[in-house]
Parts: sequence; C-alpha cells; structure tokens
Amino acid sequence: MSQHLALITQTQALIAAGDIVGAESALSQLADDEGDRALVAVLDELAPKDVLAVMREYDESKASVVNMLVTPAQFARALVLEKQYKDITHTHLRSMVNAVIFRGDVEPVEFLMAIGDLEGGSEALANYFAEKWSRLEAFARAGTFDAIEDDGAVLSEDQLFNVAYAPAKVEQEEVADRDWMQLAWLLRYQCVDLFIETLLVLRAKAHAHDMGLGDEEGGPFDDEADDKFETSETDRGKATPAARASDEESAI
Repeated sequence: MSQHLALITQTQALIAAGDIVGAESALSQLADDEGDRALVAVLDELAPKDVLAVMREYDESKASVVNMLVTPAQFARALVLEKQYKDITHTHLRSMVNAVIFRGDVEPVEFLMAIGDLEGGSEALANYFAEKWSRLEAFARAGTFDAIEDDGAVLSEDQLFNVAYAPAKVEQEEVADRDWMQLAWLLRYQCVDLFIETLLVLRAKAHAHDMGLGDEEGGPFDDEADDKFETSETDRGKATPAARASDEESAI
C-alpha cells in the first residue's frame, strides 16, 4: 500500500470537487516536504485523468511543480486523454504542451517519443497543431514556415516519406519560439514517422469536418479558425469536466 495513500485520496477528492488549485497545492507541498522524487512517485499512482486535470490548468504567471516534474511517460498517458475535454480551440492543450515539453531539464524529443509510443498520441499532436494545419503542410512540403510557400499543394504519403530526410532549410535556433514552430521542427527532423503520422491525422480530421462527420462545430478547420477562441466551459478557474466524479479513465 502506498505510503502516500492519504495524499492521493485527498488529491482525487479535490479534483472531483473541481478544486484544481487545491489539488496542485497539496502535490506541491509534498515536493516541498519530501522532495521531487516523492511527487514523481505519487504522480505515477494517480490516474492519468487526474494528472491531466492539474496540468491543463497551466498558468503562465506562476510555475507549476507538476508540469516541472512530470515524466515523459506520465505526460504522454495524460495527454492522450485531453481530447475528451472538447476544447474546440485547444488553447489549454497548447499551453500545457509548451510548458512541459520546453521546460528545459529534459530533451523535448523524449516527450515526443513517449507520446508517439501511445495510441492516440499522434491525434493529440494533431489537435495541438489544428489551427496551424496549412502552415504545417507548407513546412512538410517546402521546409520553411513562410506564408508565401503555402500554395495549397498537398504531398501524398509516399511523397512525404520521400522528402522526410531532406536537409533542413531552417535551423532549430531560427524557430526556437518554445511554441508550435519549434515543436514542428523537432517532429520534422527528429521524429519523422510521428511527424508524418500527425500530418495524416490532421488531414483525416479536416476531411471528416468537410464531410460533416466531425464533432467540433466551429472548430479549427472552419474558415479563419486562427481567430476563434471558444473555451468558456474550460476556462481556468472554473470546474473542469475532469472534476466530475467518475471511475473511468475518461477525462469527462
């Protein structure tokens, strides 16, 4: 039986009550009292949906000890559940991913490899890039993010693999924005298979949306999606869907 069973039970109860701040505070206190390893061990025992509930409430104004210490495997297990929040613009998803993957003490590629190893990993990354889909296609085709290169042409899957190992036209330092461009660069040149898989998932999502089969009305594949932000039900400070009592591994 875990020596931290009481804390785990308390954290789960706080999350179920919608008190994400309280849950993070309890976990932070553990790190202060017993060290980082103790917190990492507790995160390993918490359900991924509970770890996700804390991580996705990332606030740029303050550091989150959970985001700073979560391991690549723990992060990946939580990330694949994020789609169940139905956050149309994926605002929380992008903030969370950037905060964890670019935190500095672990190579970003370690997180990407852990994500790619899980079913649903490429879909989570596709959601991350949804609002930048056409720019990602331009990057895959031309190797640059210049808008002028976005001529609407789409490479076939075979063509994507044919150009996958072409020399980089831009260095990582040129796109080191700790955001989607840097993440795209890392995928394109250090996780090629995952990059292509992510792009193919994006295309499938766009096709499903065009056919009226998607469940994201007003989502990123609508016209002018870059300018749309509708996260009223998941805004920071409100009870999140993951806070609802459930024995399932779902985040809703």
